[in-house]
Amino acid sequence: MSIDERTQRGTGLSRKGLDSGTVGLLGAVVIGVSCVAPAYTLTAALGPTVAEVGVNLPAIFLVGFIPMLLVALGYRELNNSMPDSGTSFTWATRAFGPWVGWMGGWGLIAATVIVLSNLAAVAVDFFYLMLSQLLNNPALAELTLNLPVNIATTLVFIALACYVSYRGMEATKTVQYVLVTFQLVVLAWFAIAAFVHVANGTAFDATSISADWFNPFAVGSFSAFAAGVSLSIFIYWGWDVTLTMNEETTNPRKTPGRAGALTVVVIVVIYLTVALATLAFAGVGDGELGAGNPDNQESIFATLAGPVMGPFAILMSMAVLSSSAASLQSTFVSPARTLLAMGHYKALPEGYGRISPQHKSPSYATVAAAVAAAGFYVFTRLVSENALWDTITALGLMICFYYGITALACVWYFRAQAFSSIRNTLFRFLAPLLGGVILMVMFFKTAVDSMDPAYGSGSELFGIGMVFILGIGVILLGAVLMLVWSRINPAFFRQEVLTQGSAPQE
Repeated sequence: MSIDERTQRGTGLSRKGLDSGTVGLLGAVVIGVSCVAPAYTLTAALGPTVAEVGVNLPAIFLVGFIPMLLVALGYRELNNSMPDSGTSFTWATRAFGPWVGWMGGWGLIAATVIVLSNLAAVAVDFFYLMLSQLLNNPALAELTLNLPVNIATTLVFIALACYVSYRGMEATKTVQYVLVTFQLVVLAWFAIAAFVHVANGTAFDATSISADWFNPFAVGSFSAFAAGVSLSIFIYWGWDVTLTMNEETTNPRKTPGRAGALTVVVIVVIYLTVALATLAFAGVGDGELGAGNPDNQESIFATLAGPVMGPFAILMSMAVLSSSAASLQSTFVSPARTLLAMGHYKALPEGYGRISPQHKSPSYATVAAAVAAAGFYVFTRLVSENALWDTITALGLMICFYYGITALACVWYFRAQAFSSIRNTLFRFLAPLLGGVILMVMFFKTAVDSMDPAYGSGSELFGIGMVFILGIGVILLGAVLMLVWSRINPAFFRQEVLTQGSAPQE
């Protein structure tokens, strides 16, 4: 049954005018991998995760993969039934009503806008690092520490990414094929070169791969385990961009869900391969090149690229730059289409529902996401760099929040069908229920842990950690904006536009 047919039956779902049929399965997976940004994510996350769990890094990556796959299966089922660019917002509204749905959409928008500013900042760092390496001028790398230059360059990166996104999915797809292919080739090069060094006896601290590395029960403590899982959940985030493109794919009911699940699988293979290569080459000690050395944890590839790849180390800088730039551009897809849906269904001002007549993309919403990301970066960067990084650390709260809501929305929406077949029991009940519960538990665990000022930069307010204040504060800000808009235009909240309901019993 098409969206239009369901609209006639009174659900309120309707098309937005996006360019349908422009993205196939391969294109969707490429954009999904791009949004996760494996090269950038690995260089930032490998070190801190090793610090928490040591050689059990592969086990933690696998444990983090499980809730992501379970949630992806729930997303697939919701998309099969209701392919709508609003995804979390639309599906949670249909399952739980307008208030929960609005907050689910806010969680996605807030998380992606914040990470857009971070991705732009990282792209700027590696842009000047690459220039310094190409021109053999170390002073160029220091330009990123010059605040006016840093802010100006970051705004340029955001504007360029916004421009490509504004031009629609065809332009996005073309850019992503190039950038994603390049970063994956370099990561494969790094992994193969590291294993060759181990085989030749030239590795820094050659460490034999053990089956115990894949055992999550071998992690020293539950706190270390929880911290590792929290990090691993963050590094998988972004695959759901494949679902927000559902109205633009070749088969809106099937392709997005398949692409989401396939993206998660591709990412875990990449992560495990590079993690094993890194541990086998460098070990987990705190020596000069050790993965456990605190000095190496901010960017593990910056330390290991030279020893592993020799004169081709600059390719790794270029790969991380292309990874962050690619993710910056593809990440625009999610908030723009969620804002589009919220404007379309009158959950926000109708201007957000505008479509570019030429490019058939969310024109107003894309620019609004760029302005919000730029404004957030400039404000936090001028106020305090600690505030910027603490807000980024708080992303885990928002990710678990809206993923958890969406997974549980699947369970509730399909409740009448949950036990009508083995397939429904597995994919519409057990998988999303388990995934949603895991993520909501992680949400509350992270919230409690982040109240400690030591969780983050060490900043605090009245003894409460700034990560908690910023993370919960962003969610509460959404609640305030929701209440204000419900007074200004209550149609959405009265279910006059999009109605709460459930899937009919089969």
